Amino acid sequence: MEPLVSVCIPAYNNAGYIKETIDSILNQTYQNIELIVVDDNSKDNTYEVISSIPDKRVKAYRNEKNLGMSGNWNRCLELVSGEFVKLICADDLIEKDAIEKETRALIENPTAVLAESDSKLVDMQGKQHGTYKRYHKSGLVNGKKVARSGLRSQNYFGAPLANMIRKSALDKVGGFDTDFVYILDYDFYMRIASQGDIFVIHEPLNGFRIRNDSNTGQVMGGGKEKAYIAEHRMLLEKHKEELGLSGFAVWQSMMARRLRSFLISVYLKIFAK
Repeated sequence: MEPLVSVCIPAYNNAGYIKETIDSILNQTYQNIELIVVDDNSKDNTYEVISSIPDKRVKAYRNEKNLGMSGNWNRCLELVSGEFVKLICADDLIEKDAIEKETRALIENPTAVLAESDSKLVDMQGKQHGTYKRYHKSGLVNGKKVARSGLRSQNYFGAPLANMIRKSALDKVGGFDTDFVYILDYDFYMRIASQGDIFVIHEPLNGFRIRNDSNTGQVMGGGKEKAYIAEHRMLLEKHKEELGLSGFAVWQSMMARRLRSFLISVYLKIFAK
């Protein structure tokens, strides 16, 4: 029997578009999934939208009080029972064969703790505005090598929807670090990747929504760039020993982060709605 894949959606005030996200998951070519959706005590009817979907694979939960982003993401992970785990934000989309291809990569490559693919950058009307590429090589790559390289150039792990992880690796590293506010996913996937290899699939198997009111949009376009850069330094300090980062490498990473933050803020002002 095909391994069970746990797909998690942490939701908060997403009633307007979460149904489209859920449909993109339920209509996958790979069908042995459980879809765990945790509503973080939304002020709109997000939970009613989730609980009205007539599919036994959907498991709807609602927090009695708002846990915040890191708390709700960790709540999702606490509920998984599959061999592989994929977290998707409540406004993003995945291609019909995304789960099939990522699952196959992990099955066929037992040293891989994470499979990831390229992302389409799409607005809320579904119009594409570019592609976010992962690490330049395809296939099996050492996870620590990718993590180190990304700190010098770009975050190769990108948004959560681009990644599928092995549950055994999740059990080793635990959940999201609540000390981070803006880059908790970057830290999380770096910790996962450092446990083994990554299988890189150079196909745009997912669609990342670009919005001014998203976490990225609020940080890069909402005047919180300094806080974001401060967290990047905290990330470097946390991982520099394990990844063997020199003082120069830390400085280089900070310079690259400042430049990319500026470029992303410009991009969002042009394309995010």
